[in-house]
Amino acid sequence: MKPTALKLELTELALVAAGAIPGALLRWYLEGLTPGLVGAPTSAVWAATLRADLVANLLGCLGLGLLIGAGLPPKPARPRLYLWAGVGFCGSLTTFSTWMLVTSLALAQGQIGLAASVLGASLLGGLVALAAGFFTGRRWR
Repeated sequence: MKPTALKLELTELALVAAGAIPGALLRWYLEGLTPGLVGAPTSAVWAATLRADLVANLLGCLGLGLLIGAGLPPKPARPRLYLWAGVGFCGSLTTFSTWMLVTSLALAQGQIGLAASVLGASLLGGLVALAAGFFTGRRWR
């Protein structure tokens, strides 16, 4: 590998990491916004986690919509912002694995209605948030 290619890869890695840290911290913060859950029934803890997961995913979809609407397609002309905000920040804020984990745990605890509503709200809400971000980003452009 040429030194310039390595430097480019390290720069891109640093951009993704710089965005991923605040995205992950925001997700962690959202899950901690439910006070009084210490000693609460497990079902209440998972219900709060599902809601925090939904908020994080919708915020991430809105952010991705803003990036795309503002003129950052999948192969953007300004890849640094895309790597930092799109891949790093929004990628760590929205995680499919956490969404599936908390949904499956809710199902395992018999909270079928809550799990189904969060799945539906995440899918439909994510599309609506993406579209809202996209059209807002286009207006800014």
